[in-house]
Amino acid sequence: MNSLDWAVLIGYFGVMVAIGLWSHKRVDNVSDFFTAGGKMPWWLSGISHHMSGYSAVMFTGYAGIAYTYGVTSFITWSFPIALGIAIGSKLFAPRINRLRSRLHVASPLEYLKNRYNLSTQQALAWSGMLLKIVDVGAKWAAIATLLSVFTGATLNQGILITGAITAVYCTIGGLWADALTELGQFVIQLLAGVSMFVAVVMKLHEKNIGFFGAWDEPVLHGHGKPLVGPYGTVFLLAFLFIKLFEYNGGMLNQAQRYMATGSAHEAERSARLSAILWLVWPVVLFFPMWMSPLLVHAKKPDGSDSYALMTEHLLPHGLLGLVVVGFFSHTMAMCSSDANAIAAVFTRDVAPVLSQKARSWGERSGLIAARVTTVVFLCLSMAVATQVNSPAFKDIITVVIKWVAGLMGPIAIPMMLGLLRPFRRSGPTAALTSWAAGLLAFWLVNYPINWNVDGGVPLQYQVSVPLAVSLVLYILIGWLKPEDTPERLAVIDKVNTDGDGVSAVPVPAAAGDDIVGAPNQ
Repeated sequence: MNSLDWAVLIGYFGVMVAIGLWSHKRVDNVSDFFTAGGKMPWWLSGISHHMSGYSAVMFTGYAGIAYTYGVTSFITWSFPIALGIAIGSKLFAPRINRLRSRLHVASPLEYLKNRYNLSTQQALAWSGMLLKIVDVGAKWAAIATLLSVFTGATLNQGILITGAITAVYCTIGGLWADALTELGQFVIQLLAGVSMFVAVVMKLHEKNIGFFGAWDEPVLHGHGKPLVGPYGTVFLLAFLFIKLFEYNGGMLNQAQRYMATGSAHEAERSARLSAILWLVWPVVLFFPMWMSPLLVHAKKPDGSDSYALMTEHLLPHGLLGLVVVGFFSHTMAMCSSDANAIAAVFTRDVAPVLSQKARSWGERSGLIAARVTTVVFLCLSMAVATQVNSPAFKDIITVVIKWVAGLMGPIAIPMMLGLLRPFRRSGPTAALTSWAAGLLAFWLVNYPINWNVDGGVPLQYQVSVPLAVSLVLYILIGWLKPEDTPERLAVIDKVNTDGDGVSAVPVPAAAGDDIVGAPNQ
């Protein structure tokens, strides 16, 4: 990178901070901070939902998969996400929106106290927060890895730079700042992605390699197959099932995008837009990665540095800076949205249980708590990021695929299925048992069993078994021990039927309070 590239990067950081300062004027209470007061346009929510699912892991871990295996990186990643969101646009998006409009909550997990009980809510809240710290830590490590390729900065320096900038704008402006910066980041991504796509096509032309003829090159032998290596049919089906829950609210930050729209119908439109973007746009981003074996030789065994090396070789200064900004925009979009989601969970679900004072927070004290929690979460995730390549966490893609995909299911099953009428018989016993058994299954298949199986447990089973165990137990226990009380049925009815969608300013619920049917505050 030269001075022009640095100017582009620094300018981008400045714009992100400016958006945070502007968004600050739109945040008057916790509802504004966590759900944009239910006033976000559906198209902005859809773009924000789409962007908050990316990170620099795509340009490191998934670039390595594309470099090694080819188009399976799209078939087993963005395609199942697109399909999962499309299904969720009918199944989950409207119901999650009604959590805000009809139950007047600001956290996706806040309704669980009344849908199940306080113990279930706390179990899912604490495990969700801890998982998100690890997840975001992997994202910081990914962007720091890319930064080191371009600038020579150390891993810790890269983590500190990106984390500090993100902390400023998302802490000041809340979900509005997240969504508006993600809109800007989408535009940057569009310019950077198209620039890289054109540069690769031109380079292939210089080598007398046609757009379609490239697949016949010996070095790309087998790269056109949709399912290869460890990414087979079982992995694809497991990943589709996982992403159905994860990208429709199971990882919390996407649920906030549905809650932020004005109505259940707008939440559905938001999800459909995100699904279309996930189906179309990643093809443009992945094409250079698929062609990378023809243009560069990765230095890392897993090929995770291939995309960064290719941008250095192909792009002129200025455009190189724009692509680097694109890397940052992906990671900052996801991490800022995660920080906001976890701040909502802590201040709305956990703090009122831990502290009597938190139950009586007013607008000002609630906002202060939300912002402090956001900063604390970012600091903890940055600390974890420094350990991503340690023996405990292994490499970046291991953390993202195995840990996050494997552990998300047990947390998401009670949260997501609890919204649906067919699972109304499943109560706190089913929820807690399925959650605990899923976590135990993850530990068994990834460690004790994995250590004693020749060649280890295949990746598709490492990530799918915990979710399958949770799902089966949640349904089975619900039928064997039904706990569909009138109070719990009332919660389900409220999120499954349209009604008054007027935005409310949520007030933290005390440990013993009932928020179902609470009047507008």
